[in-house]
Amino acid sequence: MVDKLAPFVKWAGGKTQLLHELELRMPKTFKKYYEPFVGGGALLFSLHPGHAVICDTNEQLINVYRQLKADAAAVISEVRKLDAEPCSKERYLEVRSAYNAKIQSGDLDAACAALMIWINKHCFNGLYRVNSKGLFNVPYNNRVKGSSISEENLQGVSSYLRENDVDIRLMDFAEALHDVSEGDFVYFDSPYVPVSDTANFTDYTKDGFTLEDHRRLAGVFRDLAARGVKVMLSNHNVPLVHELYQGFPISEIAVKRFINSDASKRTGKEVIITSYSPE
Repeated sequence: MVDKLAPFVKWAGGKTQLLHELELRMPKTFKKYYEPFVGGGALLFSLHPGHAVICDTNEQLINVYRQLKADAAAVISEVRKLDAEPCSKERYLEVRSAYNAKIQSGDLDAACAALMIWINKHCFNGLYRVNSKGLFNVPYNNRVKGSSISEENLQGVSSYLRENDVDIRLMDFAEALHDVSEGDFVYFDSPYVPVSDTANFTDYTKDGFTLEDHRRLAGVFRDLAARGVKVMLSNHNVPLVHELYQGFPISEIAVKRFINSDASKRTGKEVIITSYSPE
């Protein structure tokens, strides 16, 4: 396995730039690692814990993790085929249509995983967004050529997932925690609370992540904390988040938001909240 693993997709709210701050606030020791909103997995791949549960409600994303665990070579081979031809807007739309056909048919295989990885590198801002039918609808980013993957990284990710106790789950975040125990560590990186009334980052799955879901998440956070589970959560630095997690240690962190289409809005503050006092 390579020494340093990295996310294989760009994901809204990805935590690569926040890793140092997260690691500073992590518990020094824990039993099993849980990440119910795994996304690109930046913290997972930085820590590569021996016992982990990762989860997401995005079926396509979970399929990529499962395919990489099962047979990274098959995924790499399919991405190579896609990369062999230069991309254009017409080519992008053609591949996107092929990907949506896979979504419609429920064909979750290595080719589907490769399509998602390739499209992630060629769509606008690496955004994952679907319409009401669950079909991917993000436009082209004008990237003509270049490798969509680091083969070494994908092989390393595969080795990590296969050689360790990593359970990959497709389910609601609360359901994913059904077997969590005292002394385990849970990191929540949920879809963020919008920073304004017009902002909306709830389209990663067709069902979205509602205000009620955020309130439910806060309730789960408090329940886990009361049970002796070590919990850490990141979100936007907005009043609602402070209200939901009142009473817990909250650190404010300056960040860059690369995925925002408006460059003037690509800076801001996030918060890291823990159920324990950072050591």
